[in-house]
Amino acid sequence: MNKCHIAYLACTAAIVGTGLGAAPAVADHAPHAIHVVQPGQSIQKAVDAAAPGDTVFLTPGTYRESVTIGTDRVTLRGAGHDTVLQPAPVGKKKPSACAAEGNGICVTGTKDRRVKGVTVTSLTVSGFTRNGVYSAATDRLTVRGVKAERNGVWGIATEASERTVFRGNIARDNGDAGLFLANTVKEERGATDTRGTLVRDNRLEGNRIGVTVRRLRDLTVERNRMTGNCAAVFVVGDENKPRAGRVTVRDNHIARNNKSCPKTARLDALQGSGIVLTGAEDSVITRNVITDNAGTSPLSGGIVLFKSFVGTTSERNRISDNTLRGNSPADLVVTDTAGKGNTFERNSCKASKPTGLC
Repeated sequence: MNKCHIAYLACTAAIVGTGLGAAPAVADHAPHAIHVVQPGQSIQKAVDAAAPGDTVFLTPGTYRESVTIGTDRVTLRGAGHDTVLQPAPVGKKKPSACAAEGNGICVTGTKDRRVKGVTVTSLTVSGFTRNGVYSAATDRLTVRGVKAERNGVWGIATEASERTVFRGNIARDNGDAGLFLANTVKEERGATDTRGTLVRDNRLEGNRIGVTVRRLRDLTVERNRMTGNCAAVFVVGDENKPRAGRVTVRDNHIARNNKSCPKTARLDALQGSGIVLTGAEDSVITRNVITDNAGTSPLSGGIVLFKSFVGTTSERNRISDNTLRGNSPADLVVTDTAGKGNTFERNSCKASKPTGLC
């Protein structure tokens, strides 16, 4: 591991000048150091040595390990998608908790202390049995420019966190959601306020669900492109208080999410679902372009309002100014007929169930 100071470009120039096989001179520790890691070296060792404000820079290549970040304001930065994290060989050494749980990168705080201001950017996480990037109890986490593909459950996920930014990522062919955001999956609890979490400019392909927002409030999903998933967006609530909602889904391009996924213990089979609201309230679904999503699942259609798994209705949601075409069984589908106060305004569409919503 090399440690560089001053600025990223100066550090990079030093590395190039000495060659990847030679180590530049190491200065004493100073604020905002850059710790350079090359394939075959330990990322975790560099992360453990990093102080708040430091960057751990991974040169191109494949790294076979899992990494845990618990220090505030640390940046883990690759050199682009050619910097690849994959699972460590089995039995090489005792796995960390992050590795033992099947995750690639973990950013984890505790019940009493959130990890603040961490950034994970410009790398690939692939082939982990559970999640590519997983975070819990964080504040202002940014995951940007990450490719998460072929992970067993979620590509990039966060629980019990605030002010998260998922931006400009690619999540492809993950077992469940490409991007997953929740209050918690370990216990029953009312929705939590994310204080403005943003999911923006991501590309989501070939997952079971592109984006899942589960039991959260005050969150925006915008300008994402989703295709080839079984379903594009799920906004999920239940009977707990406060209820899930106040989610804005806008300006997304959602097309041909017609992959077929089998039924699970908690959810019907999925195919051809654009945006699904189930047990959510006071959300805004607007200015999305939703085309050619078709299937025979009870959840199929362009925009679907569906009772939650425990029968909770969706209420006071506004669906407006969306462009929908070629979705089957209809562009707008409301099976949650007991839900109150939902409005449909100025949507460009041809067919709805029940009729009259377009």
